[in-house]
Amino acid sequence: MSTHDLYTIPAELSTWNVDMAGSSRFTWEYDDGRDRMLALYQKGKDKQWDSVKRIDWDLEVDPYNVLGMPDNTIAIYGTPLWERMDDRTRAEVRRHGAAWQFSQFLHGEQGAMICSARIVESVPDLDSKFYAATQTMDEARHAETYARFLQEKVGLAYPINEHLKALLDSTLSDSRWDMPYLGMQVLIEGLALAAFGVMRDITTKPLPKQILAYVMQDEARHVAFGRMALRDYYKNLSEAELREREDFVIEGCYLMRDRLRGRETWETLGLSRAEVEEAMTSVDQSEYLRIFRSLLFSRIVPCVKDIGLWSPRLQQAYADMGVLEMAGQSLEALMKQDEDIADKLDAERFAAEEAERHAEVSETIAMGATS
Repeated sequence: MSTHDLYTIPAELSTWNVDMAGSSRFTWEYDDGRDRMLALYQKGKDKQWDSVKRIDWDLEVDPYNVLGMPDNTIAIYGTPLWERMDDRTRAEVRRHGAAWQFSQFLHGEQGAMICSARIVESVPDLDSKFYAATQTMDEARHAETYARFLQEKVGLAYPINEHLKALLDSTLSDSRWDMPYLGMQVLIEGLALAAFGVMRDITTKPLPKQILAYVMQDEARHVAFGRMALRDYYKNLSEAELREREDFVIEGCYLMRDRLRGRETWETLGLSRAEVEEAMTSVDQSEYLRIFRSLLFSRIVPCVKDIGLWSPRLQQAYADMGVLEMAGQSLEALMKQDEDIADKLDAERFAAEEAERHAEVSETIAMGATS
């Protein structure tokens, strides 16, 4: 089945062409590399995995309750609009909400794959090219995984959200080699990591938990890559150059915040125009979404500070968004937690499989003894 058959609303084009500027850079220095970057590259090679083998695709998923999250996480829960809905419509709200969220994850991963390939092409340092090549493979695997999840388990998909599309357009069309790092590694990947983390920790369903945990294990390395490269580079930029990057970050953060409204899901559910506006008002006033938005910036704000973009005007922008306090988050602690959760999930799964095999062998031996 074509993915276009799953889209709730038609995708504008079968392909989206972004005109790119800038240079493809070769380097003839093959021996000089930063130890930390090369160590990250080695880790990127060591941590490659196959989604066909590592993820248990036999696990069932209820498309009307994909994540098993309580209804109070739905923005319109408890509102007059929610109370007027019958059980069937509420089930569709759950299904469309999950389909929209995982669709944006999928489109973001394809964007990340193209951005990381762009970094391989344009970054001047060979050690960065090495690592970005491993990230390109990671992102391909993530896009493959989310596409299969939507195709086989949810049966519904959404085109790319206009706000995510706008940020990808700005990121890829800029001629400066550091902009794919800033747009993708810091903003899009940072926001995705936080969104994955909230869902990973709340979901009660084993298959999406596996997918989110394993993808996060990779994404934590990607954000570390962006921090390492940009921190070194931004130390040497002028005030005017730093201000241009800050403008990009501010605009990008507003785009990422606004994309969470998901207006297209409410328009697709067959609600009247007045009900769509009622839903959007509920989204804007939702306490759960306010907290969720704040958590989503837990990876972005400390990363932006760490790479050296921390002027009073940028801090004020984060204060206006209500996320300035996230600057105190420890990225190292969050990344270690992401690694540990994925490893623990693997250990628990393999232990359970080993116990099942042991039980089968014991049962077979017992049957042979009594025959």
